[in-house]
Amino acid sequence: MKHYHSKIHHRQSLRLAGYDYAKEGSYFITLCCAKRSPLFGEITQEGQMVLNTFGQIAHDEWVNTLNIRNNIELDAFVIMPNHIHAIIHIRRSGELHSPNSSGESNSPLTEKGECNSPQHSHRRFVSPSHTVGAIVRGYKSAVTKQLNQLNIGCEVWQRNYFEHIIRNDMAYQRISAYIKNNPAKWAQDKFFTP
Repeated sequence: MKHYHSKIHHRQSLRLAGYDYAKEGSYFITLCCAKRSPLFGEITQEGQMVLNTFGQIAHDEWVNTLNIRNNIELDAFVIMPNHIHAIIHIRRSGELHSPNSSGESNSPLTEKGECNSPQHSHRRFVSPSHTVGAIVRGYKSAVTKQLNQLNIGCEVWQRNYFEHIIRNDMAYQRISAYIKNNPAKWAQDKFFTP
């Protein structure tokens, strides 16, 4: 039996320490296939992504995220042969942001998510189902389940995912253009596998 060794077995988090990933905002995420295997299709010589059956499932499940999560908006995304890039916007989270019967918000939070009520001065609880991590886990699980039903015969996803908090419009424009141009620049992509 192998013994736990902290320097060997400890995985460093890719997340920003102390950041609330249920917070309203925009996020650029990248999900990679296990071993960077090109499971989802191929890029043509003209720089177009052609989805195979697995890639179509990955695409359709990403779009289906809107039917499962009521707190997000999808933005630019691309299914690549061995990874996915996407921008998601978290617009609200949890019941504290739902309107009451009069149509007005009953939230003790300001539009910026800051508490404006003395009885709610402690850190509020947010269900994990409203975090970026939960959205990614749910998506990866749904795709894996469907691909296993098709007897894919291999591991689908790399263990973690990459994310970047989009903090301004200039960053949004740059990332959005990167996603849209990703298939055309496949040979220069850091995830490229010939």
